[in-house]
Amino acid sequence: MMLNSTSSTSSYFVLEAYLHVGTLRYLLFMLTAVIYMFILISNTSLIVVICMNRSLHEPMYVFLCSLFVNELYGSTGLFPFLLLQILSDVHTVSRPLCFLQIFCLYTYASVQFSSLCVMSYDRYLAICCPLQYNTRMTSSRVALLIALSWFYPFASILVLVSLSFSLQLCGNRIHKVYCDNYSVVKLSCSDTSVNNLYGIFYTLTTVLLVLFIFYSYMRIIKVCLSGSKQTRQKAVTTVTPHLVSLLNFSCGCFFEIAQNRFDMKHVPNMLRIFLSLYWLTCQPLFNPIMYGLKITKIRITCKNVVIGKTSSAPSSP
Repeated sequence: MMLNSTSSTSSYFVLEAYLHVGTLRYLLFMLTAVIYMFILISNTSLIVVICMNRSLHEPMYVFLCSLFVNELYGSTGLFPFLLLQILSDVHTVSRPLCFLQIFCLYTYASVQFSSLCVMSYDRYLAICCPLQYNTRMTSSRVALLIALSWFYPFASILVLVSLSFSLQLCGNRIHKVYCDNYSVVKLSCSDTSVNNLYGIFYTLTTVLLVLFIFYSYMRIIKVCLSGSKQTRQKAVTTVTPHLVSLLNFSCGCFFEIAQNRFDMKHVPNMLRIFLSLYWLTCQPLFNPIMYGLKITKIRITCKNVVIGKTSSAPSSP
């Protein structure tokens, strides 16, 4: 049933990273399903809390809401697919579905960096230019920044996927548990110069975003060190989750890039699978916990919502 690896007309791809684990796949399915449900519940809960409480209708929390929406989007592009593949005996995916997954996962990653960049700019204005914050960070400016943080990734990744989709492929085997663009481009038997140039351009723009984020936080840290103890405490409380989130996601992306660019055959297969999934699961899993616990206003609001529901429940006679 499998097409020859030299075929250029394959209508599907074979995902070769899946291990034959026998009945253990049911346990893996349950664990993956629990993780996905936790991601859905935690991120959705924080979105509802921010949207329903007027005290959280401030730029920082609106940007966080956009970030949580992206977590749901990225997780939905990965986990249902993983769940189906775990239970399947044949790990194949149709060509259109493969490119759709590439589009979803890559836009998720790009929106993640864009959102973190917007949030770093917001914190920079709030801490380094507090007197100008309200005049600069207006409602229309917030809406524009969120729109840009979503529009640019979708437009840039649409071009990336379109270039890859038009390639003539000489194989259909991908050594991953999901579809990724670099693995597909490596299968090409046609010229990939345009893909490579566009890939370099896209990578440079992402690096510039990351450098801007670090620059913003360096300025914030400098201001905090020269301020009062109360100022330092407040700044550290709000900045720490953003900085940890950036470092965590950047490390995850670095692991994924390293796997694609270097020969990783000496690395155990299970570790390779873990590293390839880390950048897609770390943020949706840990961000709600980190922001929910670290940012005082969100933590107090969530606590009040829970206590309010409990106290409003009718007592039994």
